[in-house]
Amino acid sequence: MVQLHVKRGDESQFLFNTTVDAPLETVIQQITAIYNGRLKVDRLCSEVPELADHGITLPPNMQGLTEEQVVELKLKDEWEDKCVPSGGPKQVQANVCVTMEMVKEAMDQLRGAVMIVYPMGLPPHDPIRMEFEDREDLSGTQASLQVITEDECQLWWAAKEMQRGKKLRDYIGQNDKTKIVVKIQKKGQGAPAREPLITDEQQKQMMMYYYRRQEELKVKKG
Repeated sequence: MVQLHVKRGDESQFLFNTTVDAPLETVIQQITAIYNGRLKVDRLCSEVPELADHGITLPPNMQGLTEEQVVELKLKDEWEDKCVPSGGPKQVQANVCVTMEMVKEAMDQLRGAVMIVYPMGLPPHDPIRMEFEDREDLSGTQASLQVITEDECQLWWAAKEMQRGKKLRDYIGQNDKTKIVVKIQKKGQGAPAREPLITDEQQKQMMMYYYRRQEELKVKKG
């Protein structure tokens, strides 16, 4: 298996196993699905504690109003009585996801935790329910900048864009037991920065080694 270390910019995302015979459109589709799935899990992990601490989200027509305004306008959250939590909040943590199955498992764990606390379900406008139903509206949010759709996704390796229509072997050869760093990004952003030949830690170790060697040579000459 070929192991792809997927990064966005300099930030590691996950490891992904594939083969040299894999069509790149399939690899890109799978990597994009996992990447966006992990983002969804991260968003849910930050939203679930909010649900536990503050309860369900108010309907859109009641958001931003004071309690007095709600009373004055005679507005009522029709979901307030239907969506009553049972039991205490349950903390859920998602593991690092390297396959779509693992992403789905993390989603199922989160969905199960919400169902335990809210067995009657969440209102349609609640962001957590919208996430589970793939109806989330991320427009105007920082989270929207992180998402990369399959159509706009590019995969780069060694300063080359890995083109759809080709196979992985067209870029890395026949070696099916290798590990490479690939970078995921949106179309139109140009080539991502090259990976450094050595890491900061390796450079630090080399400098320490040469410093010690210099000191040893000084002692010998002395």
